Amino acid sequence: MSHTMVKHEHADKMGIGKAIAVLTSGGDAQGMNAAVRAVVRVGIYTGAKVYFVHEGYQGLVDGGDNIKEATWESVSMMLQLGGTVIGSARCMDFRAREGRLKAARNLVKRGITNLCVIGGDGSLTGADTFRAEWTSLLQELVKTGGITAEEASKSSYLNIVGMVGSIDNDFCGTDMTIGTDSALHRIMEIVDAITTTAQSHQRTFVLEVMGRHCGYLALVTALASGADWVFIPESPPEDDWEDHLCRRLTETRTRGSRLNIIIVAEGAIDKHGKPITSEDIKSLVVKRLGYDTRVTILGHVQRGGTPSAFDRILGSRMGVEAVMALLEGTPDTPACVVSLSGNQAVRLPLMECVQVTKDVTTAMNEGRFDEALKLRGRSFQNNWNVYKILAHVRPPSAKSGYNLAVMNVGAPAAGMNAAVRSTVRIGLIHGHRMLAVHDGFEGLAEGKIEEIGWGGVGGWTGKGGSSLGTKRTLPKKYFEQISNNIASFNIHGLIIIGGFEAFTGSLELIEGRAKFEELCIPLCVIPATVSNNVPGSDFSIGADTALNTITSTCDRIKQSAAGTKRRVFIIETMGGYCGYLATMAGLAAGADAAYIYEDPFTIHDLEMNVEHLTEKMKTTVKRGLILRNEKCNEHYNTEFIYNLYSEEGKGVFDTRKNVLGHMQQGGSPTPFDRNFGTKMGAKAVAWMSGKIKECSRHGRIFANSPDSACLLGMRRRALVFQPLSELKEQTDFEHRIPRTQWWLKLRPILKILAKYKIELDTSETAQIEHITRKRVSGEGAL
Repeated sequence: MSHTMVKHEHADKMGIGKAIAVLTSGGDAQGMNAAVRAVVRVGIYTGAKVYFVHEGYQGLVDGGDNIKEATWESVSMMLQLGGTVIGSARCMDFRAREGRLKAARNLVKRGITNLCVIGGDGSLTGADTFRAEWTSLLQELVKTGGITAEEASKSSYLNIVGMVGSIDNDFCGTDMTIGTDSALHRIMEIVDAITTTAQSHQRTFVLEVMGRHCGYLALVTALASGADWVFIPESPPEDDWEDHLCRRLTETRTRGSRLNIIIVAEGAIDKHGKPITSEDIKSLVVKRLGYDTRVTILGHVQRGGTPSAFDRILGSRMGVEAVMALLEGTPDTPACVVSLSGNQAVRLPLMECVQVTKDVTTAMNEGRFDEALKLRGRSFQNNWNVYKILAHVRPPSAKSGYNLAVMNVGAPAAGMNAAVRSTVRIGLIHGHRMLAVHDGFEGLAEGKIEEIGWGGVGGWTGKGGSSLGTKRTLPKKYFEQISNNIASFNIHGLIIIGGFEAFTGSLELIEGRAKFEELCIPLCVIPATVSNNVPGSDFSIGADTALNTITSTCDRIKQSAAGTKRRVFIIETMGGYCGYLATMAGLAAGADAAYIYEDPFTIHDLEMNVEHLTEKMKTTVKRGLILRNEKCNEHYNTEFIYNLYSEEGKGVFDTRKNVLGHMQQGGSPTPFDRNFGTKMGAKAVAWMSGKIKECSRHGRIFANSPDSACLLGMRRRALVFQPLSELKEQTDFEHRIPRTQWWLKLRPILKILAKYKIELDTSETAQIEHITRKRVSGEGAL
């Protein structure tokens, strides 16, 4: 069942005469403020009144000053704050009918019939109960004289939309809950810091992360940090785990590593439901192996700090979707949860999600662990499988007889090393001999090729840049030398991790196949570039890290502008002709405008933006932030825009400019890029092993079909291999960008949140989907 939505010609009139209340409840999570800000601003944009409910359900019950009308300015500067500004509380009163009666009266008296709840599964279940009882609550209030019959008829039904804010990512039906990515950022900062001290002393560290019933944080941390072992509640270890763990730690040390890292979810248990604590693990390691072992319990640090770029964008997109869902609601639409699946907004029936979330806990309590893993969804299982291969499988003694080469091409991007590491290690586990090519196609031509072993990529997940070395040079002029090296090093397959040049260079190699049969080997391209401009993939490795770098810089700049007042900053971002970084950073940092090549602008638009800022300076928010992609317009360059704003803003605001430059390519990779790189490498090698066997004739490899040269990309909800020749059609080679880009549909949100009255085409709004169907679909989801 899916409800097709009508296109709202006048989204900016949808909310007239309606009122929306927004509350945050349960444990706080970074990104909740982004969601609140979006609900308030989009609500106001549609013409609705929006109310803050302070202190969660407690504020709903207590009423009075806890329920306040929100203004546009009241959510300014909220985006970069962690936690929840409007407060959250665990509320006993709301659990009793008496409390819900008071809450209903408080809403009816203010004419509020739309409630947006941001919280965990407990908070959302409470909201559903409230909605189910609404009619009977009103009847009772009319009887006792709490409200008039007329008031009751005006508020005859209550619409409810939920957003999941929980750092554990424990809610079924949502790929990522608000706060999960930020919690991973906090955890990885600590793991990186601990790694450096552990290496100095050859220590073993046991790190305990949050997650009472859900092992998501522990699992992704283990993948992203290359941990030796992880304990999660969904998949307890075998009964002889103590021996296995000690064997594994000893092997890591004998391979030359100076440290061991063990990650434990706070809810970790063994097969019999008995808790496995950090202290248990520590005493085991000390007793059996005598290693210097330390325990670190991360605790509430994980909930703290500024939200990551991903959580800000997630919160903002969900806020927009929530307002649309509320205003389209009828008495017959079920209470829904808005969430992301892949990079698409979806609406799911709230109680279905709550039910499946409860089913996981039940399955775990009853010892049906395989089922618990399945119910967590495809992405969780994928993470678990990659972790198991990397941590628990030994490279076989019998070799496959094949040699796989791996290389980096293009500009450095954070996460490249994580992809190289998993490619090398999974390759070894498949029995291949792994070859590292230094300095891109140039190195392939000059024979800068060497065998690389398990230890050769140790500690690479957290390293920024490209350890193999990378160059932008294309292969065409080197075909002769490259063919000789493929023959002399006996290379049977090539995995190329890089940006747009990795794509165009591989296309050249395919063309060269007709003349040089050495080039007839399977090729796989893994997109890695901060610009996110490679066709065939919604995301490329490194873009998330660059986005976070830009966002945190913008935060600092906004802070400086807030201090000086009446100041507008113009910031130039990288990306070539691709406006991904400028647009996403604009959403994450709360920019007033983001100029990009794909969304052409004229002198009229510039004029309108300047007037918009002049108006803004009359409010309490006396600062502006303008982002400009480096190649958005040949003539309206950063200098021009800076001069224009300086002249036009004379006497009203002053202007500063800032070109961010190469800092956007550096830095330690974010958890997303580490995890994404690791999974892409693993998936590419699995494909490569199959392709080599398929193309093998009497011990020789001959690959010449279009599907023997593929790009591995993330499309909507799945990782897919696409023949490079097919992607050619989808590419604008002159501007080095894909012809269609999914993120362009987020641009209207950026403009609405910056107070522009524009048409919001909601024809693409999500339909209600069923969670069970989603489980089965989405082949190879991330």
